[in-house]
Amino acid sequence: MQLKSLESAELKGKKIVVRFDFNVPLSKTDPKTITDASRIDMAIPTIRLLLEKGASKITMISHLGRPDGKVDPQYSLEPVAVYLAKKLGTDVILSESAVDNGVKNLLQLPETKLVLLENIRFLPGEEKNDTELAEKLAQYGDIYVNDAFGAAHRKHASTHAINAFFKNRAYPGLLMKKEIECLGALLEKPAKPFVAVIGGAKVSDKIKTIEKMLVLVDTLLIGGAMAYPFLKAKGIEVGKSLCSEEDVSLAKQLLLADRGGKIQLPKDHLTSLEFGGAPLPCDGTSIPPEQMGLDIGPVTIKSYGDHLKTAKTIFWNGPMGLFENENFSRGTMSVAHAIAETEAFSVVGGGDSVAAVQQSGEADKFSHVSSGGGASLEYIERGQLPGVEALKFGV
Repeated sequence: MQLKSLESAELKGKKIVVRFDFNVPLSKTDPKTITDASRIDMAIPTIRLLLEKGASKITMISHLGRPDGKVDPQYSLEPVAVYLAKKLGTDVILSESAVDNGVKNLLQLPETKLVLLENIRFLPGEEKNDTELAEKLAQYGDIYVNDAFGAAHRKHASTHAINAFFKNRAYPGLLMKKEIECLGALLEKPAKPFVAVIGGAKVSDKIKTIEKMLVLVDTLLIGGAMAYPFLKAKGIEVGKSLCSEEDVSLAKQLLLADRGGKIQLPKDHLTSLEFGGAPLPCDGTSIPPEQMGLDIGPVTIKSYGDHLKTAKTIFWNGPMGLFENENFSRGTMSVAHAIAETEAFSVVGGGDSVAAVQQSGEADKFSHVSSGGGASLEYIERGQLPGVEALKFGV
């Protein structure tokens, strides 16, 4: 069953309840300042479409941070409301609570078009997938739209239970639709060669993704701290590099499962005597006892780049090293540039990799930059998400 098309929906004069993912990072020194508004920017096309198609009222739902079901002013959506108003050039009213009587009053005002409900996670019923809360939210609209791909892997009231009150009246937003189409393309007959680049800190965090990729891809390039357990599993010294026994054990299992020799590991490294310290080149595969690996080296950068040049489909999740530190960013930036130079269908997913792509200045050269870290990985692992299934079939 395919997702319905919002573009072809009849919205004129309708009240719309729409779930977005406005979970944006805020400045630690000034909690009213958004440091990266890309998640809000990604939602703008859906809002504009709803307005263009004549929606009478748009009630927006989102979470921000982890307030654990209690009101916490530091997680107020006020900065989001201010940003949206500026970006859209129209008033955006922020409600005091997601379910107080004031919301219905706001929606009755003729001049009020856009209402942003205060952080839905201030209410304990949200993360409990509470039906009563979902019903209250459903009363704000004739049609439900879910554009919060980043929260679609959660069974929460505003992403899951709410669908029961909009039988045949629930739609994916433009971002949600693009996410499902692009990630789905990786799973359903991807053009070959298919090359995946997996990095990050721990093998245990991405074991299911790696297992799935071993089935799908022709080549799997491993980088970041998770490369060291793989090297150690092959009997190679990794010095003081991040490397737990659990990860070494998992890496051994994956290497045994890799009968096609798809897994490629770093051939050299950039190391330091301490985390984030002065960089030291390490020309061989082995790392000296007093050093820790913090990035892939130049030989690996060239090798991985050569693999990417041949690809027709690319999936990237996880940095190649401590890219936040300029001394150890070359590996990650080189992967970003190498992918950008290809004509492959390229998808990047995961918070750190997305941040790296933005930092590289190459984001517009990727076929798709996913808005959901955990959600994109879970979709690849399972081929479905609770929030997407609820949109398709109801609850």
